[in-house]
Amino acid sequence: MASSTRTRSRLLHEVRPGFRLNDFARTSPSRAAALIFILAGLVFTVLLCLPIAAADGKATPFADALFTAASAVTVTGLTTVNTATHWSGFGQVVILVAIQVGGLGIVTLALLLARAVTRSLGLSGKLFAQQSIGTSKLGEVGTLLRTVLLTTLTIEAVLVAMLIPRFMMIEEHWLDGIWHGVFYGISAFNNAGFVTHPEGLAQFEGDLWILVPIMLGVFVGSFGFPVYLTLITARWRRRQWTLHTKLTLVMSVGLLVAGALAWAVAEWGNERTIADKSVPDKLFHALFASTMMRSGGFEITNTAASTDVTLLATDALMFVGGGSVSTAGGIKVVTLAVLFLGIVAEARGDKSVLVGGRTIPNGTLRLAISVTFLGATLVLAAVALVMTVTDAPLDRILFEVISAFATCGLSVGLSAELPDFGKYVLSVLMLAGRIGPIGLAAALAVRHRNVLYTLPEERPIVG
Repeated sequence: MASSTRTRSRLLHEVRPGFRLNDFARTSPSRAAALIFILAGLVFTVLLCLPIAAADGKATPFADALFTAASAVTVTGLTTVNTATHWSGFGQVVILVAIQVGGLGIVTLALLLARAVTRSLGLSGKLFAQQSIGTSKLGEVGTLLRTVLLTTLTIEAVLVAMLIPRFMMIEEHWLDGIWHGVFYGISAFNNAGFVTHPEGLAQFEGDLWILVPIMLGVFVGSFGFPVYLTLITARWRRRQWTLHTKLTLVMSVGLLVAGALAWAVAEWGNERTIADKSVPDKLFHALFASTMMRSGGFEITNTAASTDVTLLATDALMFVGGGSVSTAGGIKVVTLAVLFLGIVAEARGDKSVLVGGRTIPNGTLRLAISVTFLGATLVLAAVALVMTVTDAPLDRILFEVISAFATCGLSVGLSAELPDFGKYVLSVLMLAGRIGPIGLAAALAVRHRNVLYTLPEERPIVG
């Protein structure tokens, strides 16, 4: 009798939902993170489908609601409907909340869930935090979560404080000014690219009081939390900066300058964009465009009117994206840096990748190659699927797909033209791009292999 009672108790314990969630959060924090983002996207989709979320009081088609929810929670900025005119005040608030949830990041949300369910992160969760957020001490994870939240809210508050006075000056009602300042401040830092004006930021062309804070918010938001944590602890003592911080800052500035030069050269004489502007205006447009190319998604000139060279350069910069564990997407700037350093080491005949007095492990190089390959594979597959439902030129399809994968948000207008299947493809791609190729692979992995033996080496012919 006692044995039967113990058996029933054990079975009830195993099927109890809390136990399963507890075990799932402890053993698979990366998969828990992916699940959180998917569930969040579905929740916001349901909210945007409600009639109250639309300006006309009618339910938004499911494909458009799903696309907008996925774009917001992944802080992408691609849209199939005009955010300012289609959505009601309630709908815009839902989008803003989704942006904030997405901006806080997949890692933070996963760890918060694990902490809430298990009351402690557990070793696997702390290791996941160590690799994802950038801490070197497992015991610091709880403090890091608070730092991530505080840093995010502080930077957003500064941006909002910079934008509200200007919007209050130009809007008819002061409440509208406050709303636009809050929305653009949060959207900028989170690299979301959503706008609350029918014509977007184009109507504020030349207004530096609005454009400069937004540009700074996007640029700073693309650094990532590991960089913030280093700057908070080491400040400007560069010798104490981590290699990740150094590579992120150098690559971010380098790509910003390179993108601005490329955009200026390609668009200087383009009559559909900046040909009639003064030289200072042209330079500012180039700098603004370069800032947005890698993840921001805001625009003050029509992207679809850009030259083919500009679109190609933008494709490349969008694919690279911003910093790791940031609101930016793409394969990340440090991934590109590691690949470049690996090529240089191979050209020199070095056995190891050396930079800044440090040796980059071979495993990091393999990871960079994997991220790039998986990212390119996702883009290729999505392009092929979208091509089956539209007759749009390949360059337009490729641009829109890369923008979705890199959660950038720049658009040539294709998203709104696609049938529902195409919108679903881009929605899934945005989620996959936000989670990250390696994060997605880790979330889907059943187990890690520990090989306890070695095999003889044999070099295949490469090249």
